[in-house]
Amino acid sequence: MIWNAFAIAVREIGRNPTRAFLTVLGIFIGVAAIITMVTLGQGATIAVKAQISSLGSNLLTLRPGAGFGSRSASAGVPNFTEKDSDCLGEQIASIAAIAPVRTAALSTIYLHNARSSTVTGTTPIYFQISKWNLADGRLFNEADLRSGSAVCVIGNTVRKELFDTGNPIGEKIRIGRASCEVIGLLATKGQAGMGDQDDTIIVPLSALQRRMIGKTSSHDISQISISAHDGTDSIALIAEITTLMRQRRNLQSNQDNNFNIFDTRQIAETLGSTTQLMTMLLAAVAGVSLLVGGIGIMNIMLVSVTERTREIGIRLAIGATAREVLLQFLVEAVTLSCVGGLVGILLALALCAGLARIISVPFNFNLQINLIAFLFSAAVGVIFGYTPARGAARLNPIDALRHE
Repeated sequence: MIWNAFAIAVREIGRNPTRAFLTVLGIFIGVAAIITMVTLGQGATIAVKAQISSLGSNLLTLRPGAGFGSRSASAGVPNFTEKDSDCLGEQIASIAAIAPVRTAALSTIYLHNARSSTVTGTTPIYFQISKWNLADGRLFNEADLRSGSAVCVIGNTVRKELFDTGNPIGEKIRIGRASCEVIGLLATKGQAGMGDQDDTIIVPLSALQRRMIGKTSSHDISQISISAHDGTDSIALIAEITTLMRQRRNLQSNQDNNFNIFDTRQIAETLGSTTQLMTMLLAAVAGVSLLVGGIGIMNIMLVSVTERTREIGIRLAIGATAREVLLQFLVEAVTLSCVGGLVGILLALALCAGLARIISVPFNFNLQINLIAFLFSAAVGVIFGYTPARGAARLNPIDALRHE
């Protein structure tokens, strides 16, 4: 009986394809909008977490100043010392690796090419903490650090700006007031929330202090990069670091911290949750078009009942039950909405593949959301098709046969 009802439904839809298309227009737009919003939102969440993760492994960054806001938050606040970094690594067991960092914006010159670059002076462990991989050459080592060797490792943006397509390994560039040999080229990381990660030059901390900008104070460390052991409770670790740094910076109990700790893992989780929430809100707004499509199905089914009143009367007169008539029109409504759902899924897949490439986020196909959207479209057909179908099933056969 259901198969016969489906065959009749397909036949009726085929009689007026234009009307059928306009009827399901709201359904497939709604389905396509929901799937597209959720899929792109999930892709954006993955992209955000990947960008944050590229900054480092379980990374905490300790910086002077009360926060990340205005410059006045760090005005007059002393930097850190190398001893601060050593004490943190020695006294806190949860820390897997730690590296003092000093940064400076310096002019860099190679032949006729010149630009201003961010130069980072640090220790070899910094590459592990910040997940830097090599594309060519080598990283500087402890021997380079101890001797203050004028060597550097550059990012891909610096290579393009100074060397164009040439090989930078072994070449010498002028950084500030010192000549420095390029010994390594870093693998590309791309953009992150802090800008272009590849626009960087990394040198031994001792070389930056002795040769490039000098050292006038022991408080010359602008940040400390910290990598925690896997599974470490970052909140507890931050509390330990805070307690120790307050002691080292001689802060009284009534004084606020004059340093801040940036936790990439918590930032990634927060941004991911925010992106998911916005995705759900956008999907809910897009779902309104499904309700509009359902109203369209109800209107068309009411018209269809009126047009086919005499047919209904004949079927009832020759023995069809009210349940069979109800099922017939309900199947027609569900068929319309399911066709709309299938077209919407195909449209959404095409949109997601194209838009994901345009906005540079991963295309994360989610079978679950596609199935949910399709089942929801079928449910719309049942909900909005029931009233017209029930009206058709309740027609009096004699009155229906008299209908012109």
